[in-house]
Amino acid sequence: MAIVRQTLVYKGPGGPFEGVIAYEDEVRTLRPGVLVVPNIRGQKEADTLKAEALAGLGYVGFACDVFGQGKRTTPESPDMAVYMNELNADRVLLRDRLRASLDALKGFDRVDPAKTAAVGFCFGGKCVLDMARAGLDFLGGVSFHGVYDRPDYASTTPIGPKLLVCHGWEDPLAPPDAMVALGRELAEGKADWQIHAYGNAGHAFTDLAAKASTRPGVAYEERADRRSWEAMKDFLAELF
Repeated sequence: MAIVRQTLVYKGPGGPFEGVIAYEDEVRTLRPGVLVVPNIRGQKEADTLKAEALAGLGYVGFACDVFGQGKRTTPESPDMAVYMNELNADRVLLRDRLRASLDALKGFDRVDPAKTAAVGFCFGGKCVLDMARAGLDFLGGVSFHGVYDRPDYASTTPIGPKLLVCHGWEDPLAPPDAMVALGRELAEGKADWQIHAYGNAGHAFTDLAAKASTRPGVAYEERADRRSWEAMKDFLAELF
């Protein structure tokens, strides 16, 4: 049995958008679908590899695109955050693009639309939380070293999707006070939530591209990466 990766172009506000979907080629029954929301740089090979890893666990993984077709940055870009900042300034637009991405996953012919989840990394972790805050129709989500600031629209109550937050304790973009505030927010929203905080880990602890990082509090950390992935596997197995 092989994992197939397939480019998927889909519509949405400000689109078109282009992501990559991954699935086991010989499976004909509908599978749960897991949206993979990328970090600051947008959809790239690292996200496709996460989608393929999820396919290897028996799901359909979809590395989605919220920036727009062809809109990507690299560490060498003059402004690596240009597309992310546009969406940080318009969280309603971000919400609507996330909805379009979720709809594209649900509409794929190998996905059970009643069984979907989302995982996100860094900016993508914030996206997963926003999806839950906005009341989008998915069962649960995992935020890996996300950012926790609230959007400028009211959250739904109760927050329906179950949430797992995987947090690096030394993350300068989400210090402990921000993590505690998120826990209070989710509790007030009557969500089913859990936060796993990893010691000796900061921002980007799952990002292999950050192995050589010299920025304080921003680096790959193997133990947190491994432990958070195992926590995600348990979470998704319970969810589905």
